[in-house]
Amino acid sequence: MRYKVTVVGAGNVGATTAQRIAEAELADVVMVDVAADLATGKALDMMEAAPILGFNAKISGGGDYGATEGSDITVVTAGLPRKKDMSRDDLLAINQEIVGEVVRQVVQRSPGTILILVTNPLDAMCEVARRVSGFPRERVFGMAGVLDAARMRYFIASELNVSVEDVDAFVLGGHGDTMVPLPRYATVNGIPLPQLLSADRIEAINERTRKGGAEIVNYYKQGSAYYAPSAAVYDMVAAILHDKKKILPCAVLLQGEYGLNDLFVGVPARLGAGGMEQVIELELTAEEQAELHKSAEAVRELVEALPK
Repeated sequence: MRYKVTVVGAGNVGATTAQRIAEAELADVVMVDVAADLATGKALDMMEAAPILGFNAKISGGGDYGATEGSDITVVTAGLPRKKDMSRDDLLAINQEIVGEVVRQVVQRSPGTILILVTNPLDAMCEVARRVSGFPRERVFGMAGVLDAARMRYFIASELNVSVEDVDAFVLGGHGDTMVPLPRYATVNGIPLPQLLSADRIEAINERTRKGGAEIVNYYKQGSAYYAPSAAVYDMVAAILHDKKKILPCAVLLQGEYGLNDLFVGVPARLGAGGMEQVIELELTAEEQAELHKSAEAVRELVEALPK
């Protein structure tokens, strides 16, 4: 069985996501962008690498949503990119309009698709996609925590001079400056992080994790991160298409979990063939719970600012 994944947006994140999915032969990929020629050209460029790299998945690109019909997963990266000195919140109004139209076009042609949102401000855009699609929470969620946790894992591995493969970590909350790294749940080959690093070094890693996106933006001057975000999306897509039942931190619509309701917040979730199959509830300290609720309130403010 050949799967089909649509990636909306042929910018750096979208194109690199399409490339990773096709090269791993997870699925055939359709890239759609308002800049149709850009999407067509990037798809052709990738396919011309296929004989060298030896992958047989097909990548097509253009501006016509007709080619997306029957997509198993749709990854939405379209939107105004974050620029230097711009907060994710600044993107709200423009990207709401873009994401809303994208979701309308996609759902009309693929009513059974699973939507993975990447566009910022991520948590609010998940709510936009939910409202427009009418999908249950199992089929609308966002890529945030996988990226944030990967950054934290890299920073821990670098600090300790150990393999990144040995490091596990979780980051909860909204995808922004109020995210909640959980060093208490971070481990290095099973060893709890607090046994390996001092409290001040852990807090430095937490702070760098919170500002990980801005750090890349400051280096790039123009544009934002895309290598790590595309890898995070790839991880989620692979978990779904291969029915891995993999636990990954995602922006999920909570329905009472963690004491929160009707809000997309980053939490650990099990991803499989059904999409988001289960929210995993961690036992949090009073301080961690307070930080999570503070982060959730920042998300709620954004959602309440969305026109009905």
